[in-house]
Amino acid sequence: MNAEPLHDALTRRNFLKRSAKAATAAAAACLVGYRFYDPSGPTGNWVADVDRRLPNFAIPDMAPRVAVARGADRAGSFQQAIGALGGLERFVRPGDRVLLKVNAAFAAPPLIGATSHPDLVAQVAKACFDVGAAVVFVTDNPINDPASCFELTGIAGAARGVGAELILPRDDLFTEVSVDGGRLIRQWPVLYAPVSRVDKLIGLATVKDHHRSGASLVMKNWYGLLGGRRNILHQDIHTTIMELAMMVQPTLVVLDGTVSMMTNGPTGGSLSDLKPTETMIVGTDQVAVDTIGAELLDRTAESLPFIAMAEKAGAGSSATELIDTRSSRENRVGVPG
Repeated sequence: MNAEPLHDALTRRNFLKRSAKAATAAAAACLVGYRFYDPSGPTGNWVADVDRRLPNFAIPDMAPRVAVARGADRAGSFQQAIGALGGLERFVRPGDRVLLKVNAAFAAPPLIGATSHPDLVAQVAKACFDVGAAVVFVTDNPINDPASCFELTGIAGAARGVGAELILPRDDLFTEVSVDGGRLIRQWPVLYAPVSRVDKLIGLATVKDHHRSGASLVMKNWYGLLGGRRNILHQDIHTTIMELAMMVQPTLVVLDGTVSMMTNGPTGGSLSDLKPTETMIVGTDQVAVDTIGAELLDRTAESLPFIAMAEKAGAGSSATELIDTRSSRENRVGVPG
């Protein structure tokens, strides 16, 4: 799609127009969220002192793999990468309820690169429907006003355009979750209701610099499932990201490096922060995907402690099988080819 000029995207007129749409989106999202409301909870007991866990969404017995596609067309790159992994039908079955966990953290236009691009959100949701998904939900717990964030980023419109349903965070959708062996995420409020009521979970993240962790990639993206005073978790950000990777076992993760935010992350704000890196990374191993994503930021996995910490904790492996679609050649992550 043709992105509007930055100065137009940020004009007062566009801002007011999009903000007006946010009220409509909020009302619609509340109706969607109501479908998830169950005062008894998914197991009939939402007691705070229970160490609840998130479901494991990984495909049983599927060997971890990662595919990389190159190009400026997000939709095309995703299709190329998922095709190299055997097609989305390997991951999403007819009748599945699918949740896309996007990054909608900031009330910013897509041109800034701080959030999931609407083109990619639309493509992944559509691809899920094409292989038979019964319903596709889109959610995140933004830092700014949720309705405004989803509207201004274009994610709400992208979701509606392909028939996906937006879930805005509400207090009754959160419950306390603990990470096995975790030190920080212990009985922490998590956006549990939407996650616990679907069959497949797909994470969509962008490649960004981050002023605390050094990089914001797929493992950091699960931070958007947290509620409560989550800002205090930034005091030990690498441990937090490691525990997020332990908490969430997704079906698939998609890391969009079509344009990477090289500086001033995670919010950015200037086109000068961005670099066309024209890379789409799709895989089942979060550690491996983040290892490749770090290279797009001109960083090594060694310079990002959370990667080694997550690997040591068993969340994935930097040596996962890699398929580079440029040559259909299989390598190991981190091995030049």
